[in-house]
Amino acid sequence: MSASEAGPSRPKRAKIAVKNTDKLTDEELEQILNEQFSDDDYLPQNSDMDSDDSEGDDDEYLEIPRPDPEPPICEQHGDGSNVWQDVESVMPNFQFKRRKELLVTVPQSEKPIDFFFLLFDDEFVNLILEATNEYAEEIFCAGNISERSRITNWKPLQRSEFLIFLGLLFHTGTVKCSKLEDYWKTDPLFNLKCFSEHMSRDRFLLILRCLHFARNPGEGAPKPDDRLYKIKPVIEFFNNKMRNTYYPGKELSLDESMMLWRGRLVFRQYIKNKRHKFGIKLYMLTEPSGTVLEVEVYTGAMDSKGGKGHASKVVMKLLQHKLNSGHSVYMDNYYNSCTLARELLDNQTFCTGTLRADRKGNPKDVVATKLPKGGTKAKYSNEIMIGKWKDKRDVLYISTEFPNTMVTFTNKRAQEKVKPLPILNYNKFMSGVDRQDQMMAYYPCSRKTLRRYKKLAIHFFQLILVNSHYIFNEYSGKRLTFYDYRLEVIRGLLGASLSKPKVKKTSVVHAHQPTKIVATNEKGETKRKRCRQCSKNKITKKTMGYVLDSVSKCIMEINVYDIMFFIC
Repeated sequence: MSASEAGPSRPKRAKIAVKNTDKLTDEELEQILNEQFSDDDYLPQNSDMDSDDSEGDDDEYLEIPRPDPEPPICEQHGDGSNVWQDVESVMPNFQFKRRKELLVTVPQSEKPIDFFFLLFDDEFVNLILEATNEYAEEIFCAGNISERSRITNWKPLQRSEFLIFLGLLFHTGTVKCSKLEDYWKTDPLFNLKCFSEHMSRDRFLLILRCLHFARNPGEGAPKPDDRLYKIKPVIEFFNNKMRNTYYPGKELSLDESMMLWRGRLVFRQYIKNKRHKFGIKLYMLTEPSGTVLEVEVYTGAMDSKGGKGHASKVVMKLLQHKLNSGHSVYMDNYYNSCTLARELLDNQTFCTGTLRADRKGNPKDVVATKLPKGGTKAKYSNEIMIGKWKDKRDVLYISTEFPNTMVTFTNKRAQEKVKPLPILNYNKFMSGVDRQDQMMAYYPCSRKTLRRYKKLAIHFFQLILVNSHYIFNEYSGKRLTFYDYRLEVIRGLLGASLSKPKVKKTSVVHAHQPTKIVATNEKGETKRKRCRQCSKNKITKKTMGYVLDSVSKCIMEINVYDIMFFIC
């Protein structure tokens, strides 16, 4: 090797020396070890050590203080990974500090419409009215409308009219037609008088066209960076209203939901296991009963919650007003990790759910172990339990609340089965978003042709309706099915005219016979009268001495030429 070429590093030379110990003499091996571990490596970085005035023995600087060894229980390695142990550790135990309650006064009338207005209040209605009327003026003043356009007939939207519009909109989910125009058809196959009696077709479509929720940027102003600026007031109102109206119980579930949207959209998502596979993804914090507490809309990787650690950011955002209260949060493997579990524990919040095998910090022996059917294995570290259970397939799970205890339960077929306690509670409480999706799927009232922000707003209207139904059944002292509750709310929105069915007046049908008029005027002439049936048919004719006294159709069964006087 030439002098200009670099040789192996000192650690590499040590490894080579260890491999070739059988080829080296004792003197050569001692020389290599002295070069590898010189005394200078242990000297502190102090320039005074090289001076002649240094005092004391140099050997004292060769001593390296080492701490006493301790058992690696609930510790971490230098790289931040957990140290796992087989022995079951004590799980954290902090109490639930709040209680499930309604934070506002229960309506005295206990009618479904009053519970609906607890969440859909006048403040929200006024926000929609102001934005809608302003947007209608923008459309009218745009200058690219024709004389026959519907917008030329626009009148300012009032509260009573908007509530009728909302009631008819909800009712389109009860009675399903392919087109909105079908609800106003007079064809015997349709003939839904409920719609035409309360609002004309053109007015309904015009309100739907101008429905708006936020102020648009002025002409020449830059477009806002927020992709949800048109729907942001609705999302914020929903979250704040639920936060100030109702506080949930201890158990919470967190999952994603999908709103169908197949149009072009930069943040459209695909989730194969959802009912709507394509659409806008909504992260939801719910109760196991299905009450939606908080919603976050996913708008792509560039938003404030996107990028690395996206799942943890979403969880902490949805739980920011529920931390340090002792809640138990149930999540699936998309969200759970050791890092998130530790962060929630630091905020006095439990978490339980399934876990992905490739998450950072998982115990490798638990992930790689092969189990027989019904077998289980678990490790503990830092008050976190990660376990694996073999049923029909391997299930990896994490919990900070429950140990890996096997419990016996009875299934739907009255058979006794054995499951780990974390899995049993996960199956029991991880159903809130699925129940919400189920209720929303029964009576959908959104339309394919709507703009995406408008369709998303109507989706939130339906969420408010579903939430008010849960609150009604919980605090009104009554119980109604969702179908009956919806109909009562629709009646309340449309007004008192639908509270009782209208009784149609029936009249006796007489034959169309002439009747003699005996009254005369001042000159002694016989008074003339208009025929009742001819007047109804918009025919202006008067009788000379007779009048037709009937409400039946103007059909005469007698020969008019046999009558002395000219009639009609």
